[in-house]
Amino acid sequence: METNNRNISILIVDDEPDIREILQFNLQNEGYDIDLAESAEQAAQLLTPEHRLILLDVMMGGISGFKFADQLRKEGNNIPIIFLTAKDTENDMLTGFSIGGDDYIAKPFSIKEVVARVRSVLKRTDSHKGKTNHKNVLTVNNLEIDFDTKTVTIDNTIIELTKTEFNILVLLVENTGRIFSRADILDKAWKDDGIVLERTVDVHIARLRKKIGSYGDCIVNRTGYGYTFNLQNK
Repeated sequence: METNNRNISILIVDDEPDIREILQFNLQNEGYDIDLAESAEQAAQLLTPEHRLILLDVMMGGISGFKFADQLRKEGNNIPIIFLTAKDTENDMLTGFSIGGDDYIAKPFSIKEVVARVRSVLKRTDSHKGKTNHKNVLTVNNLEIDFDTKTVTIDNTIIELTKTEFNILVLLVENTGRIFSRADILDKAWKDDGIVLERTVDVHIARLRKKIGSYGDCIVNRTGYGYTFNLQNK
């Protein structure tokens, strides 16, 4: 086992159980932490900033791999993506790279080839990070959330947020597209701060929207369901 791969999390997204299992087995043997999704929709729920790479099938029911990757890039998520697909024409490969894919492996594939490509992409992206900085920052266009300093900046201007407002923004931006009920937001953003009414969520989100300017439009209230973050509303 490659012990130096520990704590490197990879998300495998494929609608074929056999492929998910064989990739999981072999990559875990290399020391990687593996999460599995059978669709792009499920992957959107599972994906976190801790994941370092996505192995992404292209031809899936529902949202295709290409469309999911395109959505991630439009949201400002630059996680490395390796496409796994039976579509191996030159045009398909160009499509994959044009929407921000880092590599492209045609099915059927050799496990040794997949492992080698994973190592290569991770090494390349780690090298690139080493030339910039190692701050724990989540970036969406020109909005940055710094988890180390607990600050939010837009166009390099610091936005003064309360602890609760910061927690709400992190929750929504980290889970773009997912709807959170007021009860969910209370549980995750307030944690153990005593008894808080659900109506308080609306008040804090109203204040947060004002503070983050045009990004406030991205915080959408789905009547009867709750709140979500949708960058397309900007």
